[in-house]
Amino acid sequence: MKIFIKLVVSIVIISIWNISSALAETSEEKGLRLAVEADLTGEGFRDTVSKSQMTLRNAQGEESIRTFSSKTLEMENDGDKSIFIFHHPKDVKGTAILTFTHKSGPDDQWLYLPALKRVKRISSDNKSGAFVGSEFAYEDLSSQEVEKYTYKWIEDVPCPGDEQEMCYVSESYPEDKSSGYTRRVSWVDISEHRARKIDYYDRKDKLLKTLVLSDYKQYLGKFWNAHTLKMVNHNTSKETDIAISETEYQTGLKDSDFNRQTLKRVR
Repeated sequence: MKIFIKLVVSIVIISIWNISSALAETSEEKGLRLAVEADLTGEGFRDTVSKSQMTLRNAQGEESIRTFSSKTLEMENDGDKSIFIFHHPKDVKGTAILTFTHKSGPDDQWLYLPALKRVKRISSDNKSGAFVGSEFAYEDLSSQEVEKYTYKWIEDVPCPGDEQEMCYVSESYPEDKSSGYTRRVSWVDISEHRARKIDYYDRKDKLLKTLVLSDYKQYLGKFWNAHTLKMVNHNTSKETDIAISETEYQTGLKDSDFNRQTLKRVR
């Protein structure tokens, strides 16, 4: 009986310590902890291959549709590597973007333009430029490494569009001075760390864009992917929708599948 009582007391003490520690967290510490926890939910995916449709919509509601595929490779001790390849329509067919994301320092990006038959390096000062005319910027294509931001937890609220679930709202501030954003405000569900909505603020700290992520599906019993993404530009009223039709995990991609020499030959 004494052993049982001691065990109960120990559990109570640990619980009180954990609660006290949580209460003692600053908003910045909690923001960082949540970002790390969210990042860990995606760790170990190895690689993915996806097929998607992109719909560009101007302020008058006129639409143009593009199709593309993407490949992503998880790297040990660094950010992910990815390739986007456009297949339709004819004026963008063969266009490809290669991204090496890094945990520190500027990311590396190259653009292959089939009309010029050459690979062009994207300057770090041009990361805020539009990705093939869409409302997504080149820097939005990089994996969002935890180390490249500072964080601040704001509050817990019902998730946008889904009040049955709670989201934590946090701000992230890019360390990269060439970023087109001063901060991002994210709504992420508490249960699975899935981003539901992200507001992007420009260099004047004015709301520039909003990304809404939905239609989440789980893979391999662990990894959650949003299959519908809508980016709205509040300055121009333009929108870009991405609908992901197929995704495969752990297909056996290798580091040699991601380099400048093979960029113009990807399919």
